[in-house]
Order: sequence, then structure tokens, then C-alpha cells
Amino acid sequence: MINKKVQNVEEALRDIKDGMTIMLGGFGLSGIPENSIAELVKKGTTNLTCISNNAGVDDFGLGLLLQKKQIKKMISSYVGENAEFERQMLSGELDVELTPQGTLAEKCRAAQAGIPAFYTPAGYGTEVAEGKEAREFNGKMHILEEAYKADFAIVKAWKGDEAGNLIFKGTARNFNSCMAGAATITVAEVEELVPAGELDPNQIHIPGIFVKRIFKGEKYEKRIEQRTTRKRN
Repeated sequence: MINKKVQNVEEALRDIKDGMTIMLGGFGLSGIPENSIAELVKKGTTNLTCISNNAGVDDFGLGLLLQKKQIKKMISSYVGENAEFERQMLSGELDVELTPQGTLAEKCRAAQAGIPAFYTPAGYGTEVAEGKEAREFNGKMHILEEAYKADFAIVKAWKGDEAGNLIFKGTARNFNSCMAGAATITVAEVEELVPAGELDPNQIHIPGIFVKRIFKGEKYEKRIEQRTTRKRN
């Protein structure tokens, strides 16, 4: 059994360089690779193209990289919680590619599966379709979308083993599972790291073949974007 374990986040991200394209898993602030984002901020890596469902909030998640202006281009489906993102986009400091959420997920999954492109009806007749091939299937128009090409995919899981097998919990499975294995190198940070063979094979969401490096993260904040509570009687 190949051991994918590395000692810490510094070792896991040691060869990320300026100008790279990076996928980052998670949904909102759920299941985001907090340790890896903090390390990218610390490293000062710049000119990045980031593929993520959203851009974090002003002081957390990818918002930390935006604060330092380390992101050159953001490829996302939802960006409504980050004022700094809005400012940089409107001022022209940040290149933004907004993508339908299902298309974003499928472009990751296609890359994971080795599929170069696929047709989807999402976005036909809108700006999303500009410059893309269109074709009719069963009386409905579709556009051709190409799979993403990324240098690194950084995902966060609840539990993993030293062979790279991963288990996600709840909403944190969103985008993490389709990004694992969708880049040249996939790094997984996990809350709990166990020896190979300890995970129930029937509970594994992503097999270790998709993961290049795995490490145990620490001090997760797990923030909530919008907290809503009912009034007390």
C-alpha cells in the first residue's frame, strides 16, 4: 500500500508556484481547506487562478487570498458574500469567470474522469455560450464545455487514511468529491488521519488513487456564513 501521508501543510504545498491554477473544494464556508488556504497566504503565492464554488467571505476562506491580491482570476458560480471580491471585479483588478453551478461541478468531474469536454443546455442563449460550439440534441440546444485543466486540487475531508482514501461529512462533500483527482496533483487535508485499512471500504467516498498527498489539518474554525436564529418567546 502506497503511503500518501506528508507531515504538514508546508510539505503538502511545497511546489505550488506563482501563476498556477488551483481547484479548492467546499461549499460556501463548509468543507473548505482552511489550513491550505492559510498556507497559501503565508507563502505569498501570487497570480493564481482559483476554481471554487465561491470566493469565501471578506476575512475567511478565499477572501484571505483576495485581501492580499494573490488571485489573478476567479472561476466560480456564486460570489455574493464578499465585498472585496466585488470591489476588485468592478475595478478590473480581478478577472472573473462566472459559471453555472452544475456546469462548474461537471467541468471538475469531467477532468477527474479524463473526459475532455461535454455538452450541456445550461447557459445556451446567454453570455456563458459566447464563443462556444453549440449543437442540438433531441430538439434542444446545448453548448460544448471543456473540462478544467488545473495544476493542483486542494480538498478537505472529515476522515482519511494514509493511502489517501477519503470520507466527507454532510455538505462538505460538495465540490470536494468531484475535484479530487481532477488536477495534476491532489492534496487532501483531513480532520482525522488513520492508518490504511482502518476505514470501512463501504463508507469511502473517494479512493486513494485520486489523491497524491494527505495530511492532518488542525484548528478548524468551521465558520457559518449567515447565522439565522428564531426569536425567543
